[in-house]
Amino acid sequence: MMVLPAGDLASARQLTSAAALSFPFSAAVKYSILGLSVSLLLVALGILAWQAFKCFKRQRSTTARHEAVNGELLNSDVRSQTRQYKGIPAIKVEDVDADILSRNSLGPGQEAADDKVKGWLHYSVYFDQQQRQLVVTVLEVEGLQQQSQISSLQLFVQLKLLWKGSEKGERCIEDGEGGTPPALCTVLQDFQTRIVKGTCNPLFGDQFSCILHDEKELNHIHLRMEVRDYDKYSRHTALGEVRTSLGQFNISYPLELKGKLHSPRKDLVGEVLLSLKLLPTSQRLEVGVLKVRTVHKEPHMDAALYARITVQCNRCKLKYQKTSAMEHGTMTVFNEVLVFSLPDFDLQQCKILVSIFETHSSWKPSKHLIGQLVVKKDKHSEDKHWGLMIRSARQPIAMWHALLI
Repeated sequence: MMVLPAGDLASARQLTSAAALSFPFSAAVKYSILGLSVSLLLVALGILAWQAFKCFKRQRSTTARHEAVNGELLNSDVRSQTRQYKGIPAIKVEDVDADILSRNSLGPGQEAADDKVKGWLHYSVYFDQQQRQLVVTVLEVEGLQQQSQISSLQLFVQLKLLWKGSEKGERCIEDGEGGTPPALCTVLQDFQTRIVKGTCNPLFGDQFSCILHDEKELNHIHLRMEVRDYDKYSRHTALGEVRTSLGQFNISYPLELKGKLHSPRKDLVGEVLLSLKLLPTSQRLEVGVLKVRTVHKEPHMDAALYARITVQCNRCKLKYQKTSAMEHGTMTVFNEVLVFSLPDFDLQQCKILVSIFETHSSWKPSKHLIGQLVVKKDKHSEDKHWGLMIRSARQPIAMWHALLI
C-alpha cells in the first residue's frame, strides 16, 4: 500500500471537495444559460462591428469633403440651390475690375467705409445664346479680414439678380438734394451658395442659372453678391458685397472676373404710403398701410401683396399684424389700419418695421420678401414722420417711405 505525502494528500482532499460541489440545476437549465450567454456575446460583437463600420465611413466622407472645398462644410438647414450647367466653353479671363462702374455712384461716407472692407471675390458669368440662360459661378473669396476668430467664421455668398427698368416714372418721395432719384428695381432671382466654415479664403464652385427671354435684357440686369457670415438665428452678418452691371461686358463666352469687396448697401425696390396716428389717452398706435408702389418685370395674374407690421417699444416687441392680400400691380392700394396697444406711453425707444411680401401659388416657397422700411425713434434722434406724428396727436399723418432690400 502506497502512502501519499502530507502535501499531496491535502491537494487530493481539495479536489474531492470541489468535485462534490455542484449547482442545484438540471442539465437543461445549464444549457439554456450557456446558450443565452453565447447569444449576448454575439449581439455585443455585432454592435461593436457596426459602430466601427460607421466610424470608418464617417471619417472617409469627412476626408473627401475637406479635399473638395478646402475646409469643413457646415451641415445646416441652409441648403445650396446650385444647378450644375453643362456645355460651357473654355473660360476666358480678363483683367477687369467690375466694381469700377459701381464705385462712381458712392458717396464720401460710403467710400470711407469701403476702406475698412478687405477682400476679393472671384466669379464668372456666361450667357448661353442658344438656351437663353444666364450662368453665374461663384468661385472663391480671398483676402477677407475679420476681427473675430477664424474658426467661428461660417461664410456663404448670397446672389441677387436685380432688374432695373429704363423708365424712372413719377417719384412719390421728394428728393431733398435735388438730384436725379434712382430707378426702382426688382429681384428676379435669389440664390445662395453652400456654407464653408473655418477659413478666410473659402472655395465654393457653386453654379446658378436663370432663363432670360432676350439677350437685350442683360442691359437691365445687375448682379449683387454679398459675402455673409452665417448665424443660426438668421441674423447673418454682411461682410462685403460686389456689384456688376452685366450690360457692360461681352458674356457670350465665360468671363471670369475678380471684384473687390465694398461696404454693403440697400437697393430701392419701391415706395410705401404709410399713415401714423398716436392716441395718448388710450395708449394706442395706429399704423395705416395705404399704397405700395413697386415695379415688376413681368406681371403675374395670381401674384398678390401683403404687408406685415412689427412694432417694438422700449425693448418690448409686440405681436405682429398682417394686412389682407391684394392683387399685385404697379400701384397696390390697401387702405388698411392696424391698431397696436402700447405697454408704456413713455416712448423712449420705438421702431416700426414694415415688410412687404409677394405671394404666388406656383412658387416654392409660395412667398418672398420684396422689401422693408423702418420708422424709428430713440433717445438721440427720431425720423421726420415720427416727429410729425408726436406733434399732431390724434391726427393721422401720411408720408411716403422708401422700400429697400
